[in-house]
Amino acid sequence: MSGSKKKKITKAERLKQLQEEEEKRQKEEEEARVKHEKEEMERLEIQRTEKEKWRKLEAKALERSNEELEELYLLERCFPEAEKLKREKRLLSQWKHYIQCDGSPDPSISQEINTFISLWKEETNETFEAVIAKSKLVLNLIERLKLILLETPPYDLQDKNIAQYQGSILELRELLHLKFNIATEILLRQASTLADLDSGNMEKVIQDENVTLYVWANLKKNPRYRSVRFSETQIGFEIPRILATSDIALRLLHTHYDHVTPLRPVPAASQENTSTVTPVVKGEVKSVETAISKNLQEERKQQENESHSVHEEETEVMEEQDDTERQTEEPEATKCDLEMKLLSETVSAAQMLLLENASEKPYSFEDPEVDLYQFTTLGGVYHLDILELPPQCKPVKGWMIVEILKEGLQKYVYPPETTEDFEMENAFPPIEVMLKVHENVIFFEAPMVARWDAEGKHWKTDGISNVSYQPEDRLITFSLETFGPVTLIQDAHVNMPYQSWELRPLDVNKVLLTVTTVFTEIQIQVKENLCMLASIKLNNKRHSSALEEKWMSPVSFIIALKEAGLNIFPTGHSHFYVVTNYKKKGRKKGQEQKSGVLSNLIFPKRVSLQYDLHVNEWSTTPAGQFSAELPLVEMKAYRQMALLSSAFAFGWSRWNTECDPKNVVFKVREHLTKEEPSPNPNWNFLMFSGDRAQSLKINESSEAFSKALKEDTEFHSTLYHMVKDSASEEAMEKVGRSSCQFTDSVCHLLLSTRLLSYS
Repeated sequence: MSGSKKKKITKAERLKQLQEEEEKRQKEEEEARVKHEKEEMERLEIQRTEKEKWRKLEAKALERSNEELEELYLLERCFPEAEKLKREKRLLSQWKHYIQCDGSPDPSISQEINTFISLWKEETNETFEAVIAKSKLVLNLIERLKLILLETPPYDLQDKNIAQYQGSILELRELLHLKFNIATEILLRQASTLADLDSGNMEKVIQDENVTLYVWANLKKNPRYRSVRFSETQIGFEIPRILATSDIALRLLHTHYDHVTPLRPVPAASQENTSTVTPVVKGEVKSVETAISKNLQEERKQQENESHSVHEEETEVMEEQDDTERQTEEPEATKCDLEMKLLSETVSAAQMLLLENASEKPYSFEDPEVDLYQFTTLGGVYHLDILELPPQCKPVKGWMIVEILKEGLQKYVYPPETTEDFEMENAFPPIEVMLKVHENVIFFEAPMVARWDAEGKHWKTDGISNVSYQPEDRLITFSLETFGPVTLIQDAHVNMPYQSWELRPLDVNKVLLTVTTVFTEIQIQVKENLCMLASIKLNNKRHSSALEEKWMSPVSFIIALKEAGLNIFPTGHSHFYVVTNYKKKGRKKGQEQKSGVLSNLIFPKRVSLQYDLHVNEWSTTPAGQFSAELPLVEMKAYRQMALLSSAFAFGWSRWNTECDPKNVVFKVREHLTKEEPSPNPNWNFLMFSGDRAQSLKINESSEAFSKALKEDTEFHSTLYHMVKDSASEEAMEKVGRSSCQFTDSVCHLLLSTRLLSYS
């Protein structure tokens, strides 16, 4: 029994055991403390070394900053040079039109356009075919006026010119539609002679590249003939009994252009962008001009004095003449430099205008009014009219006699203002309409239908029901309470934000821009000063477009893409409807991102989140208020990317949404071959703040964003010199061969797409 019991530990043994444990604990703590101190010293040493290295790099970058900025300034003179060429081209175009003497007016000259309008008003009894033929010239004049307003820089446009051009556009629009109405009346007077043998009613279709007319005259008034279809198509109407028994005509005039939506205001040059530098430069130019005039006056006096001293030696006279010429040339050269500086500043201000974000919406849209800053009309306008049938032509003894009404073509009011005389409760039901969507327009979602409110001067979505869309046949059907102009609308930002993008050189002065969105992949080629749609993919399948292989100026190209439904060009109000990179950078992790939705759906109180690095906390600001530095950083990045685009490819990086709002991150690599890039090309990742460019250590598959500098790289004051630092001689030789017009066109495309903010 006693052997099975455990031996009791004595008090002395217990104390000894505790003492050993305490000594062991103290020893472990001391070892941990020494280890921690060593690690801390090593960390501090690494930190000190990194700081010292960072400080030396910053000092080195600062030392060569002026030199780099001066070189960049000289390289960026290509932008004012390109603007000078564009001015010369505009003047040459006016001169060519003047010497052509083809009878068409110059739309920019008010006397000529007013004379054209007055003379056309006097022309009468024009057939529909004749009006269509004349409309080609009218539409060309309107497009030329629009291009003048869009292509002319804001600082070259005066308010009176803007008012003149927009006034001419509106007059031409109204007159063209009036002529179509008169031609329709002339056509309807002959309805009885054009009647169909089977139905006894008149049906006519006149088709052109810009206009399509469908007209039906109810001559028989058969109450059972209530389904109207044109030329064996599904386009037409389902009319109620009351219209089937009335003297009416139905007209569907599909204009493939939109002359109903009010003109947008022309953006003006911001005073903030131009007022700070321009007056100083203008003053310098003026002072140099004064100095030149003084020099010329002194030269004349000197020449007069020299005429009296005929005994001076010939060598002395020659030397003085050389000195005088040299003195005159120097101020002239200075004047040219200052004028170029002035033009450079104004071009920069115009480029900055493309990146300006509106601080608030200009107007509060209420249902059912269509917000034209969020939506866009596509495929033209369908003018739907119920017309009173005019008196018909009557043959009398070989003559055709017709009664011409003084008031002209009259609309049939449906439903009537008072319906008390009608017993049936539903005597005036909505009219079912079937339309064909324009073949050259792409709808990424089912189109919405809007009607024109002539009183309020805006598009509305009320009074329209039972909308259905058949994408295979491109047919849309809906019921309409009252007739009038209708159009199809689509979210203008359906392709924003972009999923990715890449700018890749194909050759000197030739690049390919690829923009990938949720619905499509768009490829755009730029060559010299022209742009072309290279290809479109829908659902990863090639889609043919009428715009492919058509070279246009950048402004005309952007207009054409928008009108085709391929809108990848944000406006100053787009940030109210799209989550941009600036907003993403200020959002907490886990917060979902949505595209093409109203900002007040994402931020119910219309606020955007910002992270303040100085106080280490989140703050909120009203939606739409962006960092003042961001547009300037964007502009500098796009300008320098354009300078390098003949030999370097640039691409989207997911880290652009992770860096702070004052920086942009993208990838770059040298690309000298014309072949397609390899599946896994070696990209460098650059971060740019507008004043500093650096190469990052991270890549696209890194776990977290880091500003750590890539090994064996340095800071540079410009993006251009950062890329040049590791570039080959062949690449920089290609860059040097880029033309100013090409560089300007690439820059304009980048400024218009805003890839760094909207992807």
